[in-house]
Amino acid sequence: QVQLTESGGGLVQAGGSLRLSCAASGRTLSSLGMGWFRQAPGKEREFVAAISRSGGTTYYAGSVKGRFTISRDNAKNTMYLQMSSLKPEDTAVYYCAGQENYIPSIASAYAYWGQGTQVTVSS
Repeated sequence: QVQLTESGGGLVQAGGSLRLSCAASGRTLSSLGMGWFRQAPGKEREFVAAISRSGGTTYYAGSVKGRFTISRDNAKNTMYLQMSSLKPEDTAVYYCAGQENYIPSIASAYAYWGQGTQVTVSS
């Protein structure tokens, strides 16, 4: 059974940066396509970014492209989301997710989910 654990969330001022981590256990991370999603209060969960098993292919939502960078270190069984130029509208609970394939932006394609980490961006 795959367990995913996010960390690195917190409170940051607009324009600042944060790096989220997603540690995997119970399964070798290199066997999974991985992604980040987020959910703001009163809104549906939305796709943020995804990365293929090898890390060679990435995909971003338009709202974060150029500001966020997804990466993975399969040797450490960990995925990352580097967030820069943060905006108040980036405030949300951020979830990491894993799947057997690589269907980047479709939440239902992901079988494994973490518990989420809160990111709050103040103006």
